[in-house]
Amino acid sequence: TQQKRGKGSPTYKRSFSFKGNKIGREGSVTELLGCRAHTAPLARVKYEDNVTSLIIAPEGVRTGQALTIGGKEIKLGNILELKNIPEGTSIFNIENKPRDGGKFVRASGMSARVVARTKLKVTVQLPSKKYKHFNPNCRACIGVVAGGGRPEKPLYKAGKKYHKRYWPIVSGTSMNAVDHPFGGKSSHKGRPTIAPRNAPPGRKV
Repeated sequence: TQQKRGKGSPTYKRSFSFKGNKIGREGSVTELLGCRAHTAPLARVKYEDNVTSLIIAPEGVRTGQALTIGGKEIKLGNILELKNIPEGTSIFNIENKPRDGGKFVRASGMSARVVARTKLKVTVQLPSKKYKHFNPNCRACIGVVAGGGRPEKPLYKAGKKYHKRYWPIVSGTSMNAVDHPFGGKSSHKGRPTIAPRNAPPGRKV
């Protein structure tokens, strides 16, 4: 574990399935709910055969809205294969391999963009501005992940900051020698000490 991160409190989370393997399913959103394991809200979808599942909620979705898995209709919240999504469309929850349920672009407020399509691959620009190639049969959800603006919410008090592990932070030079490579220095002559150029990775902090 990296330094200054802390342990956190015990958490217990049940597992969720986002796979929804059946193509051509139609359903409607019955409930919007929050989950401690996700930064984005979730939407509970009930399908025609009375089976329910959870999906990551897109921005602007509402209770009672109809959704489709598969098909070719470009509509907010629909889950389509990448080969059927036109260039320039905002997408999220992109599968790395077909039918794995989605691995990329799942955090609140995030979205990617389809840049190019061929028979062998689909190029997508991720939120990091990097380009990644996907199998055309991989699926993604149309829209932007709900919950945008979450990092801008102020913390207001030290207790919130403490539980988010942003505070307190102790500098390395204030620590003992056993706790940090910069620790144990009794005097500071005004020139910072840095690790040598050929030092191993553990010393470069």
